[in-house]
Amino acid sequence: MKAIKLKGSGGLDRLTVVEMDEPGSPQEGEILVRLHASSLNYHDYLVALGMISTTDGLIPLTDGAGVVERIGQGVSEFAVGDHVVSCFFPEWQNGEPVSSGFAKTPGDGLDGYARERVVRPARRY
Repeated sequence: MKAIKLKGSGGLDRLTVVEMDEPGSPQEGEILVRLHASSLNYHDYLVALGMISTTDGLIPLTDGAGVVERIGQGVSEFAVGDHVVSCFFPEWQNGEPVSSGFAKTPGDGLDGYARERVVRPARRY
């Protein structure tokens, strides 16, 4: 499948289209999503410019929307064919904000949504 990765030091010219393996089957509590749209927010722009430090080879974009293609065992809140949207802070589902910085934010501390498919825990949608 196609994805975009950040290579080398800062600048938009470090965005590289790559071929990578499919994400595989979802495990317990996970869903496989075929991504149809992503947004480019200011945070993503700063990551792409290198103004926010990330690891080499990171897949950018914090926001992704798509359709569930497969579900893992124990997933009851989604079904195949459901439309889903990711969460910018996936660990913060309700209540007071969870302070973990951006370590668990897709497109920053974790690989993001600039790709065709992704397997993620269902609770992140």
